[in-house]
Amino acid sequence: MNRLFRLGPVLRARKAQEDAARGAVIQSRQEIRDAQALVKRRQLDLAGADAPTEGTARAMVASMVARQSLAATLSGAHRMVTDAEERTREKVAGLADAAKRRRAVEMLAERHAEAVRRHDLTVDQNTIDEMAVTSKARNAARGVDAMNEERASALRQGSGTIADRAAAAAAREDAARETALAVAAQRPPIELADARNAIEAKRAQLLLAAKRPPEPAELEDEGHDDQGSRA
Repeated sequence: MNRLFRLGPVLRARKAQEDAARGAVIQSRQEIRDAQALVKRRQLDLAGADAPTEGTARAMVASMVARQSLAATLSGAHRMVTDAEERTREKVAGLADAAKRRRAVEMLAERHAEAVRRHDLTVDQNTIDEMAVTSKARNAARGVDAMNEERASALRQGSGTIADRAAAAAAREDAARETALAVAAQRPPIELADARNAIEAKRAQLLLAAKRPPEPAELEDEGHDDQGSRA
C-alpha cells in the first residue's frame, strides 16, 4: 500500500488559495470601514456648511454650489460603502468556496490516513497471529519431544514408580555383588607366608653364588677373552 498521499500538493495549493481568499475578505472589510469613515466626515462637512440666509446673490450661489459638492461627495462615499460591502460579500463567498474545496481534498487525505492506519493494524495483527501460531507449534513440538524423552527414559529405566525403579536397582547391585564373591571363591587361595619364605630362599642362593670363588674353567675363559681383545 502506498503510504504517501498523492494529492498532498493539491491540498497545499487549496490551503494557499483559502489563505489568499481570507486575506481578500479582511482587506474588503477594511475598505468598508474606510468608506464608512468617509461618509461620516462628509456628513459633518455638509452639516457645517449651512445655506446662507443673507448676503449677495453671488455669495449665496457659491454657498449652494459648495453644499451640492459636499452632497455629491457624501453620495459618493455611500456608494463606496455599498461597493465595498458587495466586494466583501463576493470575497466571503470565494473564501467559503476555497474552504469547501480545501475540505474536500482534506477529507481524502483523512481517508487515506485512515486506510494506512487500518492497513498497519492488519499487518500488525497478522504478525501477532503468525507469532502466536509459530509459538503454539513450537510449544507443541517441545511437548512431543518431552513425551518421547519420557518414553525413552521409561524404556531405559523400566516402568513403574520411583520406588519400584529404586528397588530394581538395589536388586541388580546385590546380584552383581554375589556374582563377584562367587568368582573370587573359585580361585585357589594364596598363602602369603609361603611366598615370603620362597623369596627369602632365593635371595640367600643369590648371595652364596656371589661369594663363591670362580672356577678354573671360568678363569681360562676369561684369559682367552683378554687375549682375543688384545689381538
